[in-house]
Amino acid sequence: MDEIKMRAYAKVNLGLDVLRRREDGYHDVKMVMQNIDLFDKICIKKNAGRGITMRTNLAFLPTDGSNLACKAARLLIDEFDIDSAVYIDLYKFIPVAAGMAGGSADAAAVLYGMNKMFELGLSLEELMARGVKLGADIPYCLMGGTVLAEGIGEKLTKLKPFPDCYFVVAKPPFSVSTRFVYENLVLDSHTKHPDIDGILGAIEQGDIYGVADRLENVLESVTAKEYPDIEGIKDRMKECGALNALMSGSGPTVFGIFDDEQKAETCNRILRQDARVKTSYVARSCAGGFDN
Repeated sequence: MDEIKMRAYAKVNLGLDVLRRREDGYHDVKMVMQNIDLFDKICIKKNAGRGITMRTNLAFLPTDGSNLACKAARLLIDEFDIDSAVYIDLYKFIPVAAGMAGGSADAAAVLYGMNKMFELGLSLEELMARGVKLGADIPYCLMGGTVLAEGIGEKLTKLKPFPDCYFVVAKPPFSVSTRFVYENLVLDSHTKHPDIDGILGAIEQGDIYGVADRLENVLESVTAKEYPDIEGIKDRMKECGALNALMSGSGPTVFGIFDDEQKAETCNRILRQDARVKTSYVARSCAGGFDN
């Protein structure tokens, strides 16, 4: 196999709790992750020689060794002494620095694709063990679907598929530093923690309304305070008929859950006229994976 084409799917957090700051600087989390059918396109090709070259449709993205997709390729090239040059063509649709794990999804796709292309024989668990060295979200992006993530995000439990519904996803015209959010997160006796166990119970019962009632993200206490437009976008989504709305990850992307496609499409049209929103999409839950 000399070429492989893949999709790398975005995620949202149906619930995100931070339990404590660890001595190594990471944080222990408990969160429910869900893929949606918004994806980047990735093509990997073998080339003559050695090394990694990369092209992307976004001029501001690095295409050198600092790109997470390149780091993923380099990790496998070095470990398995791969005697071939690798070319990565990345077409981004997932908003950058948006709390949707776009970079992690791209890196996961590269790990998956190179394992298949070069017949390395690595299992999913072995790929995940390598992925977590590059980023805490990469193991989830390799597993995909509806998942409970614990530890720093690497301890994963596959859940029943999320009930079919519609997501309206809106990205404001600014980005957020994940490091800034975690460094400014206050965890004390006054911290309100999400009901993650309640979300898990609702997913088990296939209850979209039970999940929507419990949407909560502890990181909003930092990001939404710094950027009030996040709450404004959430309110607009609910005015348009969202069952509930939440910031994903460290932000600033906001998503609303809808049980009606027409309401979701109407909300999307309204948001695209809102000055607080740079881009918005209608998406559905999906099982992840990398098939093109």
